Amino acid sequence: MPRGRRGGRVSALEGGPEEAAAPAPAPAAGVSQLQPPAAAAQTLLRGIFEIRRSSCDVVLSERALRWRPIVPERPAGDSKCDVQCKEEFIEVKDIFSVKLKRRYSAKQQGNGTLLGITLFICLKKEQNKLKDSTLDLINLSEDHCDVWFKQFKKILAGFSNRPKSLKVILNPQSHKKEATQIYHEKVEPLLRVAGIKTDVTITEYEGHALALLKECELQEFDGVVCVGGDGSASEVAHALLLRAQKNAGKETESILTPVRAQLPLGLIPAGSTNVLAHSLHGIPHVVTATLHIIMGHVQPVDVCTFSTTGKLLRFGFSAMFGFGGRTLALAEKHRWMSPNQRRDFAVMKALAKLKPEDCEISFLPLISSHDLEERKAEGSPKSDCNDQWQTIQGQFLNVSIMAIPCLCSVAPRGLAPNTRLNNGSMALIIARNTSRPEFIKHLKRYAGVKNQFNFPFVETYTVGEVKVRPRNNSGYSLEEDGLHAAASENSFPWNVDGDLMEAKSEVQVKLHPRLINLYGGSTEEMNDSQGTCIWIPNVSLSKRPLLLPSRDLYPIAQPNTFEATELMD
Repeated sequence: MPRGRRGGRVSALEGGPEEAAAPAPAPAAGVSQLQPPAAAAQTLLRGIFEIRRSSCDVVLSERALRWRPIVPERPAGDSKCDVQCKEEFIEVKDIFSVKLKRRYSAKQQGNGTLLGITLFICLKKEQNKLKDSTLDLINLSEDHCDVWFKQFKKILAGFSNRPKSLKVILNPQSHKKEATQIYHEKVEPLLRVAGIKTDVTITEYEGHALALLKECELQEFDGVVCVGGDGSASEVAHALLLRAQKNAGKETESILTPVRAQLPLGLIPAGSTNVLAHSLHGIPHVVTATLHIIMGHVQPVDVCTFSTTGKLLRFGFSAMFGFGGRTLALAEKHRWMSPNQRRDFAVMKALAKLKPEDCEISFLPLISSHDLEERKAEGSPKSDCNDQWQTIQGQFLNVSIMAIPCLCSVAPRGLAPNTRLNNGSMALIIARNTSRPEFIKHLKRYAGVKNQFNFPFVETYTVGEVKVRPRNNSGYSLEEDGLHAAASENSFPWNVDGDLMEAKSEVQVKLHPRLINLYGGSTEEMNDSQGTCIWIPNVSLSKRPLLLPSRDLYPIAQPNTFEATELMD
C-alpha cells in the first residue's frame, strides 16, 4: 500500500517544513483520543485505510470519523500495544471539504493513480485561533474510495448553514495596500478548497461599497465578505442594513425600528485597524476569520443608529466624541502619512491642543437583572431600560459609546469589559475635564494592568440610548490645532468605527439588539481578557505568504521524480 504524505496542507499553509515519517502512529494536532461527549451515532460506513503510515480500521458515523490501528495480537497487558491501539476520532462537523487524491507522472495520461481521500478539517487552537489541517485516508481501490467520497459529500451537503456563494468587497487601499495580497494568498485558497463561489469587487473610491450594495442583486449570494479595515467593514455593514430597510419598504431618512440585515457579513482583518474583526473573533487572524466564514459560524450582533434632528446619519457599532473625534479628524487630513505616523501625529497634536467640549449628555440607563426581576414580580413592564432619562452637563474631554468590546492589541483589558457583541446594552464612558497629565495617565492605562476607571474624572454607565448635545454652537475647526484646513462649518467630528462623521447639532445614539449577523465564533468562547482603544491603532499583519500552489498541486515526497499529486472534487 502506498505511503501518504504526513502533515498534508498544514505544513504548506503555515510555511513550515514537512515532518519526517515516523514508524509509530501519533495523534494528529486537533485529533482527539477521547470519546466525544455525545453518544455514538449510527454507523454509516466501515472500512480499512492507511492513516499516517498505519493500516487502520475506520468507522464513519453521522457525528464522527473514528479509526484504530490494526496490529497483530500481542500478549495481554502489553502496554505498548495498548498505546498504539487507542482509538482516535474527528467530529464530522469539523470537516469542511473532501477531495480525491491522485498521483500524476510526466508520462501518465488520464485520471492518474488514485491514492485515496483527503479530508480538510477546521481545528480549534489556543487564544480563539482556528487552523486548517488535512487527514489523508489512503486506499488504492477506486470503488472503495468512491463509496466513501460520495458519503462524505452527502454529509457536507447537509450543513445548510455553510455558504456556497459569497459577494466579496475588497478595499485595495487598506493599511499598506496589503488587502489584495492577503485575500489572494490567504483567503481565496481556502475558499476555493471549500468549493465556495466568489464574486469579487475591488472598491475604487470612498463610498463605492455603499453605492454597490444599494443596487446590486444579492439573491444569488449566501453572504457578503469585506476584506479591509474598520472603515471598510463599517461601510459594508451600513450598506447591508440600509439595503434591508429599503427592501422592507422603510424610509431610510428616519428609522425608529430597523429590520435585520438579510445576509450575514464576514470580516477579513486587512486594515491598519481591525477592531471589529478583533472583537468578533477575539483575535485579528486572517485564517481564523476565513474558517469561521467557511464553517458557517454565525452570531447576531447589536448595532447602533446615529441620528440628528430625526434624520438617520448611519448605522455603526461604536463612537467617540471629543478627543477621539478630534484625533481622527486630524489623522484624516494627513492621509499621505503612513498609518503609524498619521496616528502618532494626530494623538500628539490633539493632546497638545487638548480642550474639553461643553455639552449636555442624556441617557436611558439599563436596569440590572436583579431590579428587572423585582419589576417582573411587581407586574411592571418587562423592559430592560429605565423609563427615566438622566442628564449630565459640563466640560468633557472624551465621550465613548460602544455596543461591542472594541478589542485591539494596544488595550488588552478593555474600556468596556462588561460589553459583549449581543448583550443588548451599550457602554457609555465619560472623561470629564482634567489636567493633561492626568488624562494621559488615563490613556496609558489601556495598555497596562491598572484599572483605567480608577480616576475621579472617569464615569461609566450601561445604557440603551444616548443623546449628546454640544452647547457650543461654533463647532470645531482644524485651524484651532494650527492647521489651515477646516471641517464643515459649525460641525463637530465623531469617530464612528474609525470613520469620520460630522454633525452640527445633537446626535442621538440608539441600540438595536441583534440587528446583523456576522460570521464568527460564539461570544461565550471568547477570552475574558478584552480590550479597546480610543485612537487608531496599527495592527500589523504577517506578510508571510501561503505556500499553496494553484489548483492544489504539491510534489510527492520522492526525490528525482516528476510525479505530483492532485486533489480533485
